[in-house]
Amino acid sequence: MKRRDFLRLAAAVPLAGSLGGVAFAAPAGGSRRLLILVELKGGNDGLNTVIPYADPQYARLRPRIAIDRDRVLKLDDQLGLHPSLEKLMPLWSARELAIVQGVGYPDPNLSHFRSIEIWDTASKSEEYLEDGWLARAFAASPSPAAYAADGVVVGAADMGPLQGGTRAIALTSPEQFLRNARLARDAGVARNPALAHILRVEREIIASAEKLNAGHVFQTDFPQGAFGNAVKTAAQLAANPAGIAVIRVTLGGFDTHANQQGVHANLLRQLGEGLAALREALIEIDRWKTTTIATYSEFGRRPKENQSGGTDHGTANVHLVMGGAVKGGLHGAAPNLERIDGNGNLAHAVDFRGYYATLLERWWGIDSRGPLKGRFATLDVLNA
Repeated sequence: MKRRDFLRLAAAVPLAGSLGGVAFAAPAGGSRRLLILVELKGGNDGLNTVIPYADPQYARLRPRIAIDRDRVLKLDDQLGLHPSLEKLMPLWSARELAIVQGVGYPDPNLSHFRSIEIWDTASKSEEYLEDGWLARAFAASPSPAAYAADGVVVGAADMGPLQGGTRAIALTSPEQFLRNARLARDAGVARNPALAHILRVEREIIASAEKLNAGHVFQTDFPQGAFGNAVKTAAQLAANPAGIAVIRVTLGGFDTHANQQGVHANLLRQLGEGLAALREALIEIDRWKTTTIATYSEFGRRPKENQSGGTDHGTANVHLVMGGAVKGGLHGAAPNLERIDGNGNLAHAVDFRGYYATLLERWWGIDSRGPLKGRFATLDVLNA
């Protein structure tokens, strides 16, 4: 088995019970501020997240699922947040919330599987890449060797943008990971190179697990539920003095083809409450100014509601960037509901690889051209 194949297998198959995917490459020096990625799995409806309530086309296109303008949390005289996101309004008022509109890519693919693959690998629509964009970033600019891991995936089995070649760990909680890691006892020295590599990975699992055991007890009140638990785990990892470059959490269920209103409102409530609690926790451990939180999703939804009271797979979307170093406000370009293409989709204004380039270059200060395989315009959303 080639080493590259082993790393891919290690990232997909848990070792020692629920340890999750682990793949290690050679790290080096440098320092890195924390990035927390929040995947909105299923294709979040951006038009009912950041709502163009003053545009008459919005209500015309969505006679059943449009959010009433009297309920919208107004950001200005054109746009407002869904009422379920009220926990994020203090961030907006403090200018710690940037809203990036019109994010997408040319020739969009509306398949869940293929589109998230494009987002995870930062590929062109017709291009197939094996490694995630963060894996390539860490290969080009390694995290400090003393870090517990380059990245930690919380509550999901797939490694997403960390797939391939990085020191990445998937876990549900640091405590459970530590308990399971202790089961991966060292079996000694093996002469077979492949087995020797597996044993080395086991030893690195145990070493990383010990570093992840921060043991911080938060005063922050985290919301109940899977996403609340995920952001609590993210906060515990952020409190770890050993260092982690990126943490990814996921909130699923955004594939709202039918009866969208209630489902979407509940998802956005979980998102808003979870992110607000995460902010409070990061302030508590003095990590808010050194952390950037960014959402992403495989695609948006079509502007026009469907016959089932929902929305179908679309293109350009809106994403949220939060943190103590964020330049709050509106970025990108507002959706033009008068310019819907023949398939019923919006045109994008910001290439998603420019969104990533912003995080790589303006947050981490590393050249994005290699990891993203090209030069993409960055966004002015960070004070860093």
